[in-house]
Amino acid sequence: MTLTIGDTAPDFTTETTEGTINFHEWIGDSWAVLFSHPKNFTPICTTELGYVASIKPEFDARNVKIIGLSVDPVDKHADWAKDIEETQGTAPNYPLIGDSNFKVSKAYGMLGANVSGDPADRTAADNQTVRNVFVIGPDKKIKLILVYPMTTGRNFDEVLRVIDSLQLTAKHKVATPVNWKQGEDVVIAGSVNNDQAKEIFGSWNEPKPYLRIVPQPK
Repeated sequence: MTLTIGDTAPDFTTETTEGTINFHEWIGDSWAVLFSHPKNFTPICTTELGYVASIKPEFDARNVKIIGLSVDPVDKHADWAKDIEETQGTAPNYPLIGDSNFKVSKAYGMLGANVSGDPADRTAADNQTVRNVFVIGPDKKIKLILVYPMTTGRNFDEVLRVIDSLQLTAKHKVATPVNWKQGEDVVIAGSVNNDQAKEIFGSWNEPKPYLRIVPQPK
């Protein structure tokens, strides 16, 4: 199964470090970030899980819930959490899925449908495709998919930046230009004609007819 932006995020019921959850119910009216890991006790994932825990207030402020996934049983996550806290300074403070039956990884297209067996028999390299970030909106639609190699740590400051853009553009008829950050100028969406733009924005800076720049809406 290949997922793309705009698809409904597959729903599932699974065990996590914070109990059994139904994914869509757990999201509720919030946004969500699901980020996956090929195996417990992998070095780069250890740094990522700790960093995300340390910036959880930033996600909370944006009404974004965080959930991790590792292709190992839930009962193996506690020891890893201790290592994360010891080495990174912050233990995971969000649920971590134990995907030992590969159900979620398969549903999200991160592992093939033919994968089976004991997760303990699989190495991190066997699961190297389980290195994704999915941003999901309150409508349960996928808004962003990022896929990283095992050797490159993910940039969660960039994930926050994209969430800022997604939430802004969901409310206002604008788009955000290259390297945009919160508070910077934005571009009037191409779906808005000039008459509509005058009603909404009044005036704008127009280097080209298709490039209409306005301050970020409040």
